[in-house]
Amino acid sequence: MSRLFAGWRDPAELVAEGAAARARVPVEEITRHAARADRAHPHDLVAASNVDRVADLIPLRYERMSTSPFAFLRGAAVVLAADLAGTPTSGLNGHICGDAHASNFGLYASPERRQIMDVNDFDETVHGPWEWDLKRLVASLAVAARDNGLSEDAGRKAARDCATGYRAALAELAEMPLFDGYCMTTSIETLEKIDMKDLVETFDRVRKKAKKNTSKKVVSKFTQRLSHDSWHFVPDPPILTPVPDKERDAVIAGLDDYGDSVSEEIRSLLSRYTVVDVAHRVVGLGSVGLRSYVVLLHGNGDEALVLQVKQARESALAAHLDLPRHDHEGRRIVHGQRWMQTVSDILLGWTTIEGRPYQVRQFRDMKGSIDPSLLKADQLDDYARVVGVVLGRAHAQSIDPRVLHGYCDADGEGFDTAFERFAVAYADQTEADHGAFLAKL
Repeated sequence: MSRLFAGWRDPAELVAEGAAARARVPVEEITRHAARADRAHPHDLVAASNVDRVADLIPLRYERMSTSPFAFLRGAAVVLAADLAGTPTSGLNGHICGDAHASNFGLYASPERRQIMDVNDFDETVHGPWEWDLKRLVASLAVAARDNGLSEDAGRKAARDCATGYRAALAELAEMPLFDGYCMTTSIETLEKIDMKDLVETFDRVRKKAKKNTSKKVVSKFTQRLSHDSWHFVPDPPILTPVPDKERDAVIAGLDDYGDSVSEEIRSLLSRYTVVDVAHRVVGLGSVGLRSYVVLLHGNGDEALVLQVKQARESALAAHLDLPRHDHEGRRIVHGQRWMQTVSDILLGWTTIEGRPYQVRQFRDMKGSIDPSLLKADQLDDYARVVGVVLGRAHAQSIDPRVLHGYCDADGEGFDTAFERFAVAYADQTEADHGAFLAKL
């Protein structure tokens, strides 16, 4: 077993280590993009990812992905993964989201009920190159700008300022005490330090709405209670549908194994609840077709708690990285989330149902998000800085921020320009892929 505490290293030495990594593989090299003639057709890549999805829901997935290039990009992590395969990387690896597009950031509740802004989707999380996340993020901002009819300059500026925000977060973390930096959350108080004056009104509206987005609201909207013993989800097909008794029993049985993936005290708390209903609920865009259940738990008096039990599959990035196969894809998602978020859902866990791996979490626990494709130019620019900061902090949980800072700030403006250039090039690629996808439907 390796020793826990290593010899002390001068911070300047670690910054120099990052700068040396950039000298070996310049940022211009890791952000260069050109369409690959040998890459499979985007429709074929998406179709291949339909394996083991619910067949009846695949048309809905295609319908949602067809609406715009931004919707296509959101649902097609597998396409970008294929484009990234074999490209130069910085050599600095850590826990990454794997699908860090601009809509996969949002608010949620910390255990002490504070609102936190963070990355909030980890289906594709892996141990990999940090820049794959930032490349997906800046590209999505450029695509979102085009979707909303903003100028080309607006998309460029958003992508550039996102990279600037990423660098700024790492520069600050590189100077902070290690423990303080590790524990820093992107709470409302933290975000107020970022220049986001044009986004304040929209952000406050989303924040206030998210505070009400709890199990109590879910229950009032999606359930019906006829008596003490008859409390159930109200069907709303194809989004919310009842499940056969056999399937219901399998989900409930899987929750026993889920209990082994949470702490002993949380398991004890959950044991005080009773399962009263299970339904299938379609979620997201890229996740459409995956099995995803909502479980209604009856607690104290009229209290209800809603869990989401969502099918977990191998990350779209895994095939393009030299990684050992995970023994449980739900555990992979949970571990990646815990690595990247300073605070996570205390009910986060995993289980196996009828041979398939699942992740388990609270459903809509004060969750809220901003749709970047609906923002005005100045608002999108503010949002870009915020999510850049958030992603930088998330990566610094598993990659030493002093090393990352050394790579990113060896030539700060050059870094920002390189990611801006990639964003524009990949926005062009996404529009072409979206058109090709539509043509083959």
